[in-house]
Amino acid sequence: MKHFSEISATAERVVDAAEGLIQARGYNGFSYDDVARLVGIKKPSIHHHFATKSELAAVVAQRYTHRFKELLLQIEGSSVKAAERLSAYAALFEKTFSTDKHLCVCGMLGAESSSLPEIVNHEVQRFFDANLDWLTQIADDGQRAGQLTSKLSPQSIAETYLSLLEGAMVVGRGMQKASGPAIVADHFLKTLTVN
Repeated sequence: MKHFSEISATAERVVDAAEGLIQARGYNGFSYDDVARLVGIKKPSIHHHFATKSELAAVVAQRYTHRFKELLLQIEGSSVKAAERLSAYAALFEKTFSTDKHLCVCGMLGAESSSLPEIVNHEVQRFFDANLDWLTQIADDGQRAGQLTSKLSPQSIAETYLSLLEGAMVVGRGMQKASGPAIVADHFLKTLTVN
């Protein structure tokens, strides 16, 4: 499988188109014909860059994870308190949702995991592992500093928070609500923070 950093400019346009389609329709909801129309190239050209749809989706998830991890580093560099970091984390989900009620790429793929090729599921798992590791560390640091109060373990806080944000996107889309994960995150964070 190609690494996202090694792809050509045309292949990157293909990945961009596939990412938007996954966020809007899921893996099983788009074809190479859809991508070709968006990019303005012929379907065989897509096969030249990505022999299979599973390879394309895996590269989409790989790049999405990389970008997300960069955003987590930015949060660490700009926020000190755990609650601020967790709020900034929720803002990442809100930004995605505010774009035509798009869902997180890996959240959408995760919902389809039983029908996905292993190569795609592997990249989705990497995304969730990276997020849970980061959230667990933030929760642990926050509890140790007395900034977060909860009887839940840091890992339980991380799993609950990630599930809450991903779920808020799905419910928000299903109910055609304008509000997304940020409001739900705010309510949850109030239960964790010291007054």
